[in-house]
Amino acid sequence: MRPPLRRLGLLIAVVATLLTFTSLPAPEARAAEALLSQGKPVVASSTEEPFNAQGAVDGDPTTRWSSGFADPQWIRVDLGAQVSITKVTLQWEAAYGKAFRIQVSNDAEVWSTVYETAAGTGGTQSLPVTATGRYVRMYGTQRATQYGYSLWELQVFGSGGSDSGGDTLLSYGRTGAASSSQSDGNCWECTPARAFDRDPASRWATSSTTGWTDPGWISVDLGATAQIHKVVLQWDPAYAKSFQIQVSSNGSDWTPIYSTTTGTGFKQTLTVSGTGRYVRMYGTERATAYGYSLWEFQVYGTGGAPLPAPPLPPDPAQPPRLVWSDDFEGPAGAKPDQSKWRADPGTGQNGELQYYSDQQNAALDGGGHLVMEARKEASPGRSCPPDPLTGSTTCQYTSARMNTGATFQFTYGRVEARIKVPKGNGLWPAFWMMGADFLTGRPWPYNGEVDIMEVLGKDVKTAYSTVHAPAYNGGNGIGSPYQLPQAADFSDDFHTWAADWNSKGIVFSVDGRTVLTLDKEQVERTRGPWIFDHPHYMILNLAVGGDWPGPPDGSTPFPSRMLVDYVHVYQ
Repeated sequence: MRPPLRRLGLLIAVVATLLTFTSLPAPEARAAEALLSQGKPVVASSTEEPFNAQGAVDGDPTTRWSSGFADPQWIRVDLGAQVSITKVTLQWEAAYGKAFRIQVSNDAEVWSTVYETAAGTGGTQSLPVTATGRYVRMYGTQRATQYGYSLWELQVFGSGGSDSGGDTLLSYGRTGAASSSQSDGNCWECTPARAFDRDPASRWATSSTTGWTDPGWISVDLGATAQIHKVVLQWDPAYAKSFQIQVSSNGSDWTPIYSTTTGTGFKQTLTVSGTGRYVRMYGTERATAYGYSLWEFQVYGTGGAPLPAPPLPPDPAQPPRLVWSDDFEGPAGAKPDQSKWRADPGTGQNGELQYYSDQQNAALDGGGHLVMEARKEASPGRSCPPDPLTGSTTCQYTSARMNTGATFQFTYGRVEARIKVPKGNGLWPAFWMMGADFLTGRPWPYNGEVDIMEVLGKDVKTAYSTVHAPAYNGGNGIGSPYQLPQAADFSDDFHTWAADWNSKGIVFSVDGRTVLTLDKEQVERTRGPWIFDHPHYMILNLAVGGDWPGPPDGSTPFPSRMLVDYVHVYQ
């Protein structure tokens, strides 16, 4: 499953990036808060008539909702669309919640807790939160009185969209047109629709046979007249040095509302002001010898005929809670828990020399550890690259690889593992994540890959964390090498690798020390699209040989073991 050529030249890419060993920027000042919940549809777990759920969101301080006299109870409001939520205010009647949670959801089925207390005070509680979702609920788990739960008002504050500053994304899913489109082995079906699908891993490009000329353009029909306030362009390396943003009422007569001769490529967020049904990027001078290509062309404003875009995933709760774990408890020799991990047998990529067995090389040690063992043993009938020592193309090594693709996929959270790596030339232990759409046919690197830990057995004083995407992969992946204080050896003991992943980016750490911070906005402005805001699954493996670590030799100990103490995920 490992994609080819994703490690070569990593150090060059690491030195080039300015994203290492920094901290995520402070959140931008929040937009003016709006009351989003008043008059919206609302339901509750139960009702003490006549105090129905609507009384908590009607803006009338003399009406209320009251529940049955039991635990738990809840009230849920549908905000009508995914929004950015900044505050929830509860105006309790005397029957208040001692223990309760504020939760958000995009589908009213899967909930994320964004606030929790076991010491509710009653009265009016104004609770600052940071969340994104369509549904908000108060979920009470312990009443403060013998009665139920009762709210004069449940008020949810925030803005209409976390990316739009209150405007609506008007271009999603709308019909596009272009001067030409590319469709070949380098960019298959790169049609205008790809720029309006809010998928940062798909793109539009002008034709490679007729479109590497000036001018070149792409337009979108917003479905009705709109007031346009912002345009976001996420360029491929084939970007425009000179271009205009134009509007039209009929798709034929165009009026420029933005113009530049010094286009920068990457991500450009343009504040504009115009009115029209159609919006066009009209390129007049290419920055490269190639054509024009956009990963995303987003138009924000009011009016139009917007189609609802799929909701963005909510950020983890603060503080996050443990949602998945494996501490590898069990008798010595027991196989990994099949409800959590599935073997991934087969040969490796990247020139690796091992055959991954079907869990013959993975077992518990009886002391709370998973043992992944690389052995020097041939696998007749299994083909690998020629062994440097013997020249044989029969795989000369076996090892272990397993993942959670069939059992656990998730978006955002703190992903943490405590691991002891082996030492020896040609060994390559790793703990990483793949975008789950890889399992349904999207090829690497368009699915995204997050390498939380990689160590080369020939240099166990150094570890690596890296991300791979269409615009930065293989030797151009964004990452960083790092070493322990006093240049200690990673193979001497267990170490805890973690990735804290949310809608702003990913922070990598080792033993609680931050080693790499990737800020989504900065990556988009300087390297290309950020494609990691969707479900991923976890992978553990111990490779032997490969393009990056090189082959084992006579000094490499076999069997060699990678020990895993635990893997935890918090959200």
